[in-house]
Amino acid sequence: MLKGMRRGKQKNQNKQQQQPQQQPPAGNEADKNRAPRVQQSMSLAPAAAQTIAVQAAKEPGNAAPRRKEGGRPASGSVDMTEKVQVQTPGADRSALKDLPALRDAPPTKREELFVMKLKLCSVIFSFDDPTADKRGKDMKRQTLLELVDYVNTPAGQKIFTESVMGDLMAMVSANVCRALPPATDDFDPEEDEPVLEPAWPHLQVAYEFFLRFIVSSEVNAKAAKKYVDQKFCLQLVELFDSEDPRERDYLKTILHRIYGKFMSHRSFIRRAISNVFYRFVYETERHNGIGELLEILGSIINGFAIPLKKEHLQFLVRALIPLHKPKCVALYHQQLSYCIIQYVEKDADTATPILNGFFKCWPWSCSGKQVMFLNELEEILELLGADQLAQVSTMLFTNLARCLDSDHFQVVERALFLWNNEHLVNSGCLSRLNAQTVLPIIYGPLYKNSSGHWNATVEGLAQNVLKMYMEYDLALYDKCTAAYFREEEEAKKKLEALNEKWHAIEQMAAQQQPALMAK
Repeated sequence: MLKGMRRGKQKNQNKQQQQPQQQPPAGNEADKNRAPRVQQSMSLAPAAAQTIAVQAAKEPGNAAPRRKEGGRPASGSVDMTEKVQVQTPGADRSALKDLPALRDAPPTKREELFVMKLKLCSVIFSFDDPTADKRGKDMKRQTLLELVDYVNTPAGQKIFTESVMGDLMAMVSANVCRALPPATDDFDPEEDEPVLEPAWPHLQVAYEFFLRFIVSSEVNAKAAKKYVDQKFCLQLVELFDSEDPRERDYLKTILHRIYGKFMSHRSFIRRAISNVFYRFVYETERHNGIGELLEILGSIINGFAIPLKKEHLQFLVRALIPLHKPKCVALYHQQLSYCIIQYVEKDADTATPILNGFFKCWPWSCSGKQVMFLNELEEILELLGADQLAQVSTMLFTNLARCLDSDHFQVVERALFLWNNEHLVNSGCLSRLNAQTVLPIIYGPLYKNSSGHWNATVEGLAQNVLKMYMEYDLALYDKCTAAYFREEEEAKKKLEALNEKWHAIEQMAAQQQPALMAK
């Protein structure tokens, strides 16, 4: 019951976040001037980042507090350092004070002011009550927006020196690295709406600022890797379990950029992702960011050198192939299929262990997943060489025959569509060269589907496939036909003999029943 109340409360907060913002007063010229500059800064960010500038222009609380001459607050305003209530993981409340704009500061004082603004943004607010400490939250958001706007220019990025990296990473870690709320037992990612992050107004701009730092050419990778260390990378990987898709989108972009910039972290990042997959497959079967992690891996695998290292082959066999097992595979199957195909394109020999593991995970009891797996199988077969086919031909065609013999017409239909692939039929595993191996295994299900299947499409496709093989090799076709009917006749005789034995047992039981009743 408590879990339900918590989820209900979070969903109400999500609705409040999604409500349209009111238009600012006509006199809010500062925000109107700020919006175009911030919009330019969104060019490298994910799609979610494009809304920062629009939100900044629309929020009525974004205007700076009015002040009387002499710098004292106007009547009705309160000094933020006196009123604000914050959660402070290492943040100093005295940092919450009005600071001059970076662009207006003299160049000699700019770095010092930049560090002060970073410390201001390190103060963490609680968003359990959206109306509490509103002015403090607006002050921090405006400062974050100013930092993003400032470092979006080549001149502004020169401030990314090693002397500010410690404070910069302290600010990013304070905002980003946090414990995620525990998932409820009744959450279904396929049906339930995700719980959006209530602190997103601050978190989004913090991610955007950090992305600017990572992609900047002014950042020296050798100096920065002391601050963007393995511990921080591991915390980013753990955050992929966030229910908020906007956050996972930023994390995907940032982690990929870190992987590209810091070569010394690459092996560690791959191992961290592997551990997430192991825990998901063999323990929990619950994780929100598997698809995003696989997207990153798709680009990483594309850059693997040939021949593949033993580490990369182990990752394929131990992590990627078992990802076909979980019930929720449909949520990330597209990204998983892309990674598998990347391996086969890199090294055709990987097709053998892939198909061996693939059929071990085949969802025979779920027709929807079988159709999905057949889509992936077709892409693998297009890349399958003759040497690899010789190793897996019997297993491959036996399992195809099982799909053709399925009780669900969509599975049969999708399997028959493989023969509509010109590459597979002309030069692939279903071609004339392999007819001697294929036809004897699949003839039985094909014949049954071609002679009176209730679905006209299935019946027509099966007839076309049989006609094609008959044109390839008529003698082979006649041989398979004779063998099929002979097997059917033998099976019929075995069934009759079995029925006769059961009938004899029933007669014996009927004869002994009176004697048993007398006792």
